[in-house]
Amino acid sequence: MLRSACLALAAAILLATGRPPPQTPESVHISAADIQATIAAAPAERVSDQQIRHMDAGGYNVGVGVVQRPPFTALATAPGAIQHHNQTEVYYIVAGRGTMVTGGELSGGRALDPEGRTVRTLTGPSSVGGITGGSSREVGPGDMVIVPAGSPHGFSEIAETITYLVVRVDPDQLVELK
Repeated sequence: MLRSACLALAAAILLATGRPPPQTPESVHISAADIQATIAAAPAERVSDQQIRHMDAGGYNVGVGVVQRPPFTALATAPGAIQHHNQTEVYYIVAGRGTMVTGGELSGGRALDPEGRTVRTLTGPSSVGGITGGSSREVGPGDMVIVPAGSPHGFSEIAETITYLVVRVDPDQLVELK
């Protein structure tokens, strides 16, 4: 069920880019065992963002990874946020609960190192800072969130370790393939 939902979602996002592939790329299978092994390898005490695969989908790239974040209580200040300048992300919550904030404005933003691992292998050009405004929502197992490119997003609280699959659409093919 999880795999079917992710594959259907990735196909819908690719179709939404409006760019038909110049040639039909080879399909990629990411097994439930691959996903579970990536989750099992993630350190529980810190944020872990592990790319499982990032492929050329015929004129744009698509990545699939697993993110795991440890619990923390509500922040008195603006939640920490990241804003990807070119990539849209889709989250599918596998386990855990938290309060996610999306939209609004990135405050106090600073660009991530363009030569750093995060930019080169995961997110493409991005900035980090806080969020001013935006919408908060509780997320938990089975929920999906689509974060358009340019939208600041982050968690203001994580009640229990949260694990989610992330599908990253890279229309400008800026992230290294894996």
